[in-house]
Amino acid sequence: MRLIFLNRYFHPDHSATSQMLSDLAFFLAGAGHQVCVITSRQRYDDPAVVLPAYERINGVDVHRVRTSHFGRASLPGRALDYASFYCAAAWRLWRVARNHDVIVAKTDPPLISVVVGWVAHWRGARLVNWVQDVFPEVAEALGMRVLSGPQAGVLRRLRNRAFRTAAANVVLGESMAAVLARAGVPDTHIHVLPNWADQAAIYPVAAADNPLRRDWGLEGRCIVCYSGNMGRAHEFDTILGAAQLLADQSATIGFLFIGGGAQRGRVEQQVRSRALGNVEFRPYQDAADLRFSLGAGDIHLVSQRPEVEGYVFPSKLYGILAAGRPLVFIGDPEGEISRLVAQEGVGVSVRQGDAAGLAAQLLHLAGADTLRDTMGQRARALLCARYDKSIALKAWEALLVKVARPALP
Repeated sequence: MRLIFLNRYFHPDHSATSQMLSDLAFFLAGAGHQVCVITSRQRYDDPAVVLPAYERINGVDVHRVRTSHFGRASLPGRALDYASFYCAAAWRLWRVARNHDVIVAKTDPPLISVVVGWVAHWRGARLVNWVQDVFPEVAEALGMRVLSGPQAGVLRRLRNRAFRTAAANVVLGESMAAVLARAGVPDTHIHVLPNWADQAAIYPVAAADNPLRRDWGLEGRCIVCYSGNMGRAHEFDTILGAAQLLADQSATIGFLFIGGGAQRGRVEQQVRSRALGNVEFRPYQDAADLRFSLGAGDIHLVSQRPEVEGYVFPSKLYGILAAGRPLVFIGDPEGEISRLVAQEGVGVSVRQGDAAGLAAQLLHLAGADTLRDTMGQRARALLCARYDKSIALKAWEALLVKVARPALP
């Protein structure tokens, strides 16, 4: 196969969409396929970084296009970054794409499939949409006025046409599949392929063997960890409320935030204003150290606003499972993550806004070593059986081969 991927970030960037794409691209190149990636010259966490315009990495041809680099701090700047990537990536794709290529468009920036769909049609290529987020629904749910109202309807119609005319649309869960089905996408063109974690790279590490717990002064306490993007689709008031209720028990329970994102500054400001001495912050950690950073937490938190249910899916789930840690989900009690947590026995769920309920659950888990160990073992087993990288990459290759194969008479 000859494959072209489009996403705003790629290796060496460590954002979730970049890591997934990098894993898949390198795997497919190693399997003998021709793989090209069209991406930006930026890194997610540092828009000032300028990466090389072209590189060949592990057999993958990486074309990086020049864009504006205002970063994620403001919505107008972000919109300009998106627009410049649409134009530059479409032009590069027009020059690179050939008849019968398979083009895989991720959803960073949002709605890139609209532009890519036109180029794919003109070039006689087959389009696969890799749907990580469903826009403009996410923007509407989060109250972004620029993507609400009549313009959202226009964008939705364009997006739906790109989905319906694609050879395949890959979604992360059943709720997201239902959203596409309601948009009129045929069931035969919707494929549920979850994201993943690498069980060989991320695995359970005992507290006594974890250098980060020593370096960060976390020994002797039960650590409640939030690791990953602190984006607008995530809710933190419930977590901060629970931290405040447990502030007088800081000698036994501590809170740790690892990562960054649009809301990190607000969360840090809230911690300062509430004088929460039981909350600490650390930056994103290198991918090679994820087993230690994820292992620094005894209990992990996953937060997702109920209004974005079906429009996004938290990829941080898979690393937690791989690390063999129990999780507490904060969000829709009837949502897909809540059902998974309950069915698999890997943690508990709490309704958004129920800070007292979250504090009670954390207090219970902190004092129940055997229960945490059992949940962690189930989490690890679930990852290995269903969400390991090797399983996901083979499923992706099988789908792309099917898409690339000319239709039989």
